Amino acid sequence: MKRYWSPLLRILFRFSFVYFGLFCLATQISGSLLLFPSASFRGFGPLWPMRPITVWIAEHVFGATEPLVYGRFSGETLFFWAQTFWLLIVAVLTTAVWSLLDRRRENYVVLHKWFRLFIRFALAASMFEYGMTKIIPTQFPRPTLNTLVTPVGNLSLSALLWTTIGASPAYEIFTGFAELVGGILLLVPRTTTLGALICLADAIQVFVLNMTYDIGVKQVSFHLVLLSLLLLAPESPRLVNFFVLNRPTGASTQPELFSSGRANRIAVGAQVLVGLYLVITYGYINWVYWSAAGDGSPRSPLYGIWNVEQLSVDGQERPPVLNDYDRRWRRVIFDLPHAVAFQRVDDSFARYGAVIDVYKHALSLTKGNSRHWKAEFTFERPAQDQLILEGQMDGHKIHAQLALVDFDTFRLLNSRFRLVRPDEP
Repeated sequence: MKRYWSPLLRILFRFSFVYFGLFCLATQISGSLLLFPSASFRGFGPLWPMRPITVWIAEHVFGATEPLVYGRFSGETLFFWAQTFWLLIVAVLTTAVWSLLDRRRENYVVLHKWFRLFIRFALAASMFEYGMTKIIPTQFPRPTLNTLVTPVGNLSLSALLWTTIGASPAYEIFTGFAELVGGILLLVPRTTTLGALICLADAIQVFVLNMTYDIGVKQVSFHLVLLSLLLLAPESPRLVNFFVLNRPTGASTQPELFSSGRANRIAVGAQVLVGLYLVITYGYINWVYWSAAGDGSPRSPLYGIWNVEQLSVDGQERPPVLNDYDRRWRRVIFDLPHAVAFQRVDDSFARYGAVIDVYKHALSLTKGNSRHWKAEFTFERPAQDQLILEGQMDGHKIHAQLALVDFDTFRLLNSRFRLVRPDEP
């Protein structure tokens, strides 16, 4: 028995098929799905032929004059807005032509069930990616030593969010499991509706955080909300009956991929295997990153926050506020093995690359991409909480006596869950 779709439903399906298909392929959503352990792929948008089309649109429609940026750290650059603009225009035009040429078709049942399969896995893969970066805390690492001594008022909205969630690994891991569970439930047709509901809640929370804390993936998170709604749309009568009207509801009427029961069982098994591959691979990638550069990464041999107790420049001991700007050191911070930061009295930072030789008691500093700038120091550690630096920097002779800051002085590191809370101000 053939199903009849209303003209409006057919138009909406055509538009959704074109627009969401193109958006997923262009953005990191396809990168989440087409996963390779040793290679990074973040969508076809920055590649030919999508990239030159986007550049042309940005220049001729939006008047862009500067080179377009499409890096990993923001999905809200002009490049991505121009790209979404022309994808929307293409979807509208394609829908109009498709509706004109195929106006006699009664439904798209077959195409819809395969498109639904694609949307299920596109959404699930995104949930796996974001979920694993929280379960293995690489998305929101613990606050760095630099962050601990940065006044809250100096943090951007996004940095404040990163610090807040990174300071509470239990909450981060909980939200990661919520995203992972939603994605896993999408792998099996029978649990797709429940999975889509959980993913909808996850995606709405992420979208609201992105909007209110100015995180650069607002477009993607908004479309993850739409993908969840797209999966729930065919089940809307059942959901209304269950949640709103308090009426009994029947089983889902979504058709199976194949007419054979055996073929459908094989298809479900294949879908589960693909999902397991994605989950395991994301787990492996994040574990490697966590061990190499995250909370599990090696620390500097001089790890810690060191207060400058005495600083002399060219043999003259003066308070830091009276030294030249780059020598107004308040603290010296050793966090990562190959980096050091000097915090000035105005709370700004001077950051350098570092090579520390613990056997020769030598510290070499480099600056940015400069091949010629270098500063050489020797260090002594007369006690565990004392450090003396002596050397040359920018033609000046530097002598600094440092004292290690006790981490117990940071309330953020020592605040824990308390079932019975005292009446604190």
